Amino acid sequence: MTFKLLRPMLRLAAALAALGTAGAMAQVNLGQYNIDTSKTTVSGLSSGGFMANQLGIAYSSTFKGVGVFAAGPYMCAGHNNYTACMYNASISASQLTTMQNSLNSYSSSGAIDNKSNIAGQKIYLFIGTSDTTVGQNPTTALKTQYTNNGVPAGNLQHVVRSGASHTFPTDFDSTGNNGCGSAASPYISNCSYDGAKAVLEQFYGTLNPRNNAPAAGNYVQFNQSQFTSNPGMAATGYAYVPANCASGSQCKLHVALHGCQQSTDKIGDKFVKNTGYSRWADTNSIIVLFPQTRIDNTSRPTSASGSLANPNACWDWIGWYGTNFAQKAGTQMAAIKAMVDRVSSGSGSGGGGSLPAPTGVATSGATTTTMQITWGGVTGATSYNVFRNGNKVNATGVTGTSYTDTGLAAATTYTWTVAGVNSSGSQGAVSAGATGTTTGSAPPPATCFTSSNYAHVTAGRATTTGGYVYAKGSNQNMGLYNTFVTKTLKQTSPGYYVIGTCP
Repeated sequence: MTFKLLRPMLRLAAALAALGTAGAMAQVNLGQYNIDTSKTTVSGLSSGGFMANQLGIAYSSTFKGVGVFAAGPYMCAGHNNYTACMYNASISASQLTTMQNSLNSYSSSGAIDNKSNIAGQKIYLFIGTSDTTVGQNPTTALKTQYTNNGVPAGNLQHVVRSGASHTFPTDFDSTGNNGCGSAASPYISNCSYDGAKAVLEQFYGTLNPRNNAPAAGNYVQFNQSQFTSNPGMAATGYAYVPANCASGSQCKLHVALHGCQQSTDKIGDKFVKNTGYSRWADTNSIIVLFPQTRIDNTSRPTSASGSLANPNACWDWIGWYGTNFAQKAGTQMAAIKAMVDRVSSGSGSGGGGSLPAPTGVATSGATTTTMQITWGGVTGATSYNVFRNGNKVNATGVTGTSYTDTGLAAATTYTWTVAGVNSSGSQGAVSAGATGTTTGSAPPPATCFTSSNYAHVTAGRATTTGGYVYAKGSNQNMGLYNTFVTKTLKQTSPGYYVIGTCP
């Protein structure tokens, strides 16, 4: 996804600058919950996989399980140009020794937790045979690194999925996803393999059946800027908190890290909602923390890859933000650990005197583009958050007991929920939903076009940059610019196309 675009994407810095402030609005403060700290785990894809490995090694006393989808060994880009850690590059025993020497030194100095903890971790590794972005060799080297640090074969699962490209694998379809063999935005694919289930079962054993429709109100957008001012991290993070966890039951905590080009300023909430983590979390008492990066177009010196910008919103696995990027003091590492500590610091019910759910939520005054939502006040609430179909719609706290939602589509039914926020910024329980339908006529059905990438560009439905084709409007990566790659584009509004099919 994307590591290979680091240098070419520098040319897009100016074009992407306007996106850098996406998601900058402040959200509720991250809650405190009753967490079994012996069951805290982490996983990630691509740059998120490198970051998951870094977190697991640096904070090995905290993370009892580490899942890595399509990434390589610890400190690989600390000693080599990042290109030597991907593209199916062979990583020699000598290179692994150099990385191990750093790990040993950091462990001895206290820059990371004692390396002896690594041997007790449960490890899950995934790579697809069609993944040419990272490839099997770096992942195999990572497996060797874990083995060299004492992880027994019984605690290490290494999955090589035939035909899978550089993508997060699921066993269900979601809007905008690609085929399993396609490495394109949003890098989530139906591979007839449930990656979220596989990694969570490696950590926690047999799981209860998943909920394919987790409650929209259980998704939380939180103020990530409380934990960091790092220019590569967004102001807003996400979490999924099952209802029983929000009510005070003891739960497990899993940190799920997106890859490059999967931040919310790139693909919205698809990584949060379409990967399957929340489906399994909902029925297995697991809170999932989804920290978020953002585009950083400033060119910065790295450990071994020269000076680079980060226009793809990758996690720091190459030293953009300091040579200590893989240690406990690394700015992004410390921020995520602080989030984990916050979530784990409560005795239940979201911490800080969680508020009850508002009652009497109702809709009225529908127009073609607006709807008024009203509710009963909650004692102790200083403001309220309003959610449309599970997504928060108010930029700042609502101080009254009504809100007019705007920007709606005509003749469309929506569901709204409301939650109170106390004086410390902690959000309470989310209300039951109230539905409402806007007036007017439904928009015309979407139109689909199936043709080669070359023809899409010629027809003005897509653009080309650096040998790749991007859907006009959504900017989804459609693959190489030629007559051999065929894609279906769905026009959802004038000049706006997404990869997908029409009903």
